[in-house]
Amino acid sequence: MNKRLNTILFIFGATVANLVIMAVLAIGGFLLLSVLPIGSSSPGIKNLLLIVVFFGAIVGSFFIYHAIVKAISKRVDMDKYFHPIFKRKEDREE
Repeated sequence: MNKRLNTILFIFGATVANLVIMAVLAIGGFLLLSVLPIGSSSPGIKNLLLIVVFFGAIVGSFFIYHAIVKAISKRVDMDKYFHPIFKRKEDREE
């Protein structure tokens, strides 16, 4: 496989992995909310907690994804296998 195909497959796989991580965190957060004794609370508190869990899943998945990619990049020379998506300013042709 060439670098461009490796890059496309990596981006696709990383996106799917990030969505799976986000779904797991969101489902876990919603399950945790369903166990907590907030049944008699006002609907505003429940809605706020749902929003916090939703955005927490997004932020949490970003940090987990970033840590995984950082660990992979320490072990694998990314420049050897992947085509750069964004070129540096000095590398661009004018």
